Amino acid sequence: MAELVVTALLAPSRLTLKLLRALMWSLVFSAALVAAAVYSCIALTHVLCRPRRGCCGRPRCVFPACLSDPSLGEHDFLTLQSSGLRLHYVSAGRGNGPLMLFLHGFPENWFSWRYQLREFQSRFHVVAVDMRGYWPSDAPGDVDCYTTDLLMVDIQDVILGLGGWGRPADMPSSCALLSLVLPACRAATPTLGPALPTPQLNQFLWPPGYSKCVLVGHDWGGFLAWNFSIYYPALVERLVVASAAPMSVYQDYSLRHISQLFRSHYMFLFQLPWLPEKLLSMSDFQILKTIFTHSKTGIPRVTLHEIEAFLYSFTQAGGLVGPLNYYRNIFRNFPLEPQELSTRTLLLWGEKDIYLEPGLVGAVGSRFVPGRLEAHILPDVGHWVPQSNPEEMHQYMWAFLRDLLD
Repeated sequence: MAELVVTALLAPSRLTLKLLRALMWSLVFSAALVAAAVYSCIALTHVLCRPRRGCCGRPRCVFPACLSDPSLGEHDFLTLQSSGLRLHYVSAGRGNGPLMLFLHGFPENWFSWRYQLREFQSRFHVVAVDMRGYWPSDAPGDVDCYTTDLLMVDIQDVILGLGGWGRPADMPSSCALLSLVLPACRAATPTLGPALPTPQLNQFLWPPGYSKCVLVGHDWGGFLAWNFSIYYPALVERLVVASAAPMSVYQDYSLRHISQLFRSHYMFLFQLPWLPEKLLSMSDFQILKTIFTHSKTGIPRVTLHEIEAFLYSFTQAGGLVGPLNYYRNIFRNFPLEPQELSTRTLLLWGEKDIYLEPGLVGAVGSRFVPGRLEAHILPDVGHWVPQSNPEEMHQYMWAFLRDLLD
């Protein structure tokens, strides 16, 4: 009898929530269709302006040399305990200090942290991961494999799985294996490009070596880092975020500031199946190239070789599916409950970020326990803070982390 009473009392709330979610999805897909029309025009314009490139993206067969730069660290794979997936990562400074884990955004990969890997390896064990879905890490095909909950578990497994003991002496690093295997891979699979080697390293599940880390994220990596600090606070010693707000803050702010939804128009496009992958790859991935090279909104001083370092993974078969599946799960948990933030955090934000409004910084601060957030809005800086202004970012990070090294 009591259960029937409770069910009856909750029925209006449940119905309201279902109606709210139905309204939300109708609006999302309406916006997705509008965004699809706009991006289709942009993609077709690129094709017409560069007819020799054709309508499809060109798979890269030559591995960019800058991705194997030894000054950035060694390449390895880590088998995750919870899912069994293998994630590729680059690490340096093992044994030099606490773990500093970097999470990249879209459309990027581990290489977006090249400046930070060089800067902090003298005092930290720095690790930049290729997230689930980003080649050469494993990329499940199902959209449901990219929920925020599963991505949180991936980060937990990476932290606990990165041992502090190093590799057995007779086991070569995958960086050395890379130079041995790539020529044969190129000959064997000229259209798909080489696969990073998967030697016996992949069979190892390193025993837990770290109980916490300094977590650093940008863009999507920043979104995930915020969430991870909320649900796994014991594993985060310090948090450094560039150009990202917690999901719940972003949701509430966007509902009150329609201009932020316009800045995030691409998210609606990415809700559709297969079409975003096609549009982004047309005219040899010109839309992605423009994101990097635009004179006002791109990455300043980015070179063609660095652009190829990002494009290489997306040009592999199915290379865009996993990254876009992140976005296809972004509305799954709407509406989100407000959350109090307490992890000691350094937040860096570009004043001229075209994707995220500076007002989000104040919205983040309103959710924080007093004294736990250090936020800086960088004047005349865009979205790509770790790459466009590495020196400024490093200065703030060293000051923020100084007491950990005393």
